Amino acid sequence: MAKKAKAKKAAPKAKQVAKKKPAAKPAARRIVAARKPAAAKRATPKSPPPKAKAAARKRKWVYAFGDGKAEGAAAMRNLLGGKGANLAEMSNLGLPVPPGFTITTEVCTYYYDNKQTYPAGMDAEIDAALARVEKIVGAKFGDASNPLLVSVRSGARASMPGMMDTVLNLGLNDVTVQGLAKQSGDERFAYDSYRRFIQMYSDVVLGVGHENFEEILELHKEDKGVSLDTDLDAADWRQIVEEYKTKVKEKLGKPFPQAPRDQLKGAIAAVFGSWMNDRAKTYRAIHGIPADWGTAVNVQAMVFGNMGDTSATGVAFTRDPSTGDNSFYGEYLVNAQGEDVVAGIRTPQHITIAEKQKVGSRLPSMEESMGATYRELRRICDRLERHYRDMQDIEFTVQRGKLWMLQCRSGKRTAKAAIKIAVDMVKQKLISKAEAVTRIEPASLDQLLHPTPDPKAEKQVIAKGLAASPGAASGKVVFDAHDAETWAGRGEPVILVRVETSPEDIHGMHAAKGILTARGGTTSHAAVVARGMGRPCVSGAGALRIDYRGQVMTVGTHTVRQGDTITIDGSTGEVILGTVPTIEPELSGEFGTLMQWADQLRRMKVRTNAETPLDAGTARKFGAEGIGLCRTEHMFFEASRIAAVREMILAADKAGRERALAKILPMQRQDFVELFRIMAGLPVTIRFLDPPLHEFLPKTEADFDAVAKATGVDIATLKHRERQLEEANPMLGHRGCRLGITYPEIYAMQARAVFEAAAAVAKELKRSVVPEIMIPLVATRQELEMMKRVVDEAAKAVMAETGTKLSYLVGTMIELPRAALRAREIAEVGEFFSFGTNDLTQTTLGISRDDAASFLDDYVAKGILPADPFSSLDTAGVGELMQIAVERGRQARRDLKLGICGEHGGDPASIYFCEKIGLDYVSCSPYRVPIARLAAAQAAINKEKPASEA
Repeated sequence: MAKKAKAKKAAPKAKQVAKKKPAAKPAARRIVAARKPAAAKRATPKSPPPKAKAAARKRKWVYAFGDGKAEGAAAMRNLLGGKGANLAEMSNLGLPVPPGFTITTEVCTYYYDNKQTYPAGMDAEIDAALARVEKIVGAKFGDASNPLLVSVRSGARASMPGMMDTVLNLGLNDVTVQGLAKQSGDERFAYDSYRRFIQMYSDVVLGVGHENFEEILELHKEDKGVSLDTDLDAADWRQIVEEYKTKVKEKLGKPFPQAPRDQLKGAIAAVFGSWMNDRAKTYRAIHGIPADWGTAVNVQAMVFGNMGDTSATGVAFTRDPSTGDNSFYGEYLVNAQGEDVVAGIRTPQHITIAEKQKVGSRLPSMEESMGATYRELRRICDRLERHYRDMQDIEFTVQRGKLWMLQCRSGKRTAKAAIKIAVDMVKQKLISKAEAVTRIEPASLDQLLHPTPDPKAEKQVIAKGLAASPGAASGKVVFDAHDAETWAGRGEPVILVRVETSPEDIHGMHAAKGILTARGGTTSHAAVVARGMGRPCVSGAGALRIDYRGQVMTVGTHTVRQGDTITIDGSTGEVILGTVPTIEPELSGEFGTLMQWADQLRRMKVRTNAETPLDAGTARKFGAEGIGLCRTEHMFFEASRIAAVREMILAADKAGRERALAKILPMQRQDFVELFRIMAGLPVTIRFLDPPLHEFLPKTEADFDAVAKATGVDIATLKHRERQLEEANPMLGHRGCRLGITYPEIYAMQARAVFEAAAAVAKELKRSVVPEIMIPLVATRQELEMMKRVVDEAAKAVMAETGTKLSYLVGTMIELPRAALRAREIAEVGEFFSFGTNDLTQTTLGISRDDAASFLDDYVAKGILPADPFSSLDTAGVGELMQIAVERGRQARRDLKLGICGEHGGDPASIYFCEKIGLDYVSCSPYRVPIARLAAAQAAINKEKPASEA
């Protein structure tokens, strides 16, 4: 059944009719329309204020393209949007592009800044551009006998597939449809195009949902006993058109608009309106696309893939977007329009024989059925890849044997494919090593760093679809995007299962661990968006029968209900019952090559946050160059030692604490021995006890009983001691170095454990071990001086006892604004600073990261904050404090070692800032080490670029 184009990837787009011999080649065209807010509120935009008009006259708002030339170019992406810039570039290259024009992103900005009005002079520029299209095509917009049809589509500077709206076949009405039928010699084609236009325009512009029309179409096919749209004839489409128009009048109380100029105005307004629809905003938030970029509008002459068996439409990639293999790849449909390919309405056919054979399809490939056109497409695609020096995603239409190029853009790809393509292109001398490194989105590496299904494991495969986005995921089945978001919010892994996804599902797709669809090909909405998000996806699993109402999926004899667990393998297309064991990823081949290049290009070192042998070993495997944060308190929580820790905390005097600390010392020492062995001489920064003591206190009667038995102190006394330790705001209370000031014996024990371990491992490995002792939560020079004396005394004692000379550094974590401001005097004592940006963000903004989730989303949505400051560094506030600390600290100590160990150490945007202010290293969780290595290289490369390029 016909689906709304907005529910699909940016559907293969604008098409045009040839200029000559209009009787044989219809002059109809299409428009991509953007959605307006709500049907009841779709008022015609008012005239702009006089001052706005005067300022607007200085700018050019509309840029034409087509007929072998264009007013724009690829370099004008910010102004023309990605689609408009590439249409202009293809036109300048002399490729067969349907003529059209682009309304700039500046109009979108103006539109929202001026109460949804347009700049003065824009209408005149549109008229002139439309007249140019009419002249090239040899048809006239709205003409009864030789009508020009157009498409109206969005085009943001960053690709947002399917997030905004599309209208095709714009310009059709009760009169022009007859002209199109006569001109094309195909009445069925003309009325098929008209019914498509009514459905799309009504849904996107008028607010009459597509489901109203799908019901009419399905009932008509049932009555006639057919299953495919292509089985309907001209008489069927004429009848359906009348029913569609009746439905519109029933819903709106007025007829479907017949004036082509009014249709065009409505579609343009809808495109600008769609920039602020919910799915577009969600997509921008996920991918970090600023709202103030706006979208362009592309109006382009229609060409038609639905004019019979010599016509087709499709999507092609110059390389495989899942694997990166250098093989032409894509899908097409005969006698179809663009949205049919990405909607999964009909089974798409493969473009190449090789791909057809690979999946065992019996449908003819384009290489077989349209050989000459296929060869022309290959030549053009190869030329575009060489021109752009990147893998291209291309949309095309064949109209009665004539090939038209509708769009090209850098193709969405998996992380695995992105790395292979980048490395291969360096080998082909298309790009440099630095370019290869900058082309990989650092966060996308997360797709490669986690386990994949064990091929030797037993598994019960219940269905197989298309391998749409690689990787594997296990989770509980949910059938609705809202449920996916809700369940994931409770911490449950989910697999979103849909007949097909649409842009409205974007929030659920983001929340899910994986996506499974019954319909759609490898260029469907689900596949494209999943690849961009790094989610495993299996699409087109046609054996699935999905019942949304009953919340059940059946396949053969198997029934899977909501909440049941399945595994999907996006690399094989398998759907498996239950959870499948996994194996660790292989980080060699192209991945290893790319990371070598990144290491050669970066300046900052990359360490890890780790306190267990498992984490430390994992980080070393991923290339960590040391430990930037060992949180010693994490070692205290183990069941074998928590009793001794509680005994220490609840002790009434120093002697009692020292007795408990004597039990903890050998355990801590062994922890450090294991870490020093794994790091084998690499730096290890050890943060002494930091959290407030209440985190270790007994929680249950059994806990109190265990401490009472260990200490010989009655439970009542212990509970009294617990009440003495209670604090109203413990995160700003008795914690960090304040514990060391009050109970220096705690830090003395930890220092002894560190140095005894360092001495033992140094002898064992016959190499120096240089621990870095980090004192947390320092606000004054005096605090650090006092704690340094405790550390120095322990080092001196251990060296005397073991006869081993030890080297070590003592520094602090900068996590309080006062510490940043007094960095000069603190650096006179400390030998290194490590920015603890978790607490520095809390104390600077006065926001608890444990409680901020309830309102931070609102702050970001309303533009108060650019992003969650606990995920990506607040460079304006927290960042300025860091910069002050760097400058003042190095005034006192030129060789001051500087790093960051908060969660921001694995965030690419934050890493870029760290490079900018001159930190020596970043430290992050083990699985983010490769991400940080790549981001650090990109930051170094971009720092070397002129500001205009960076």
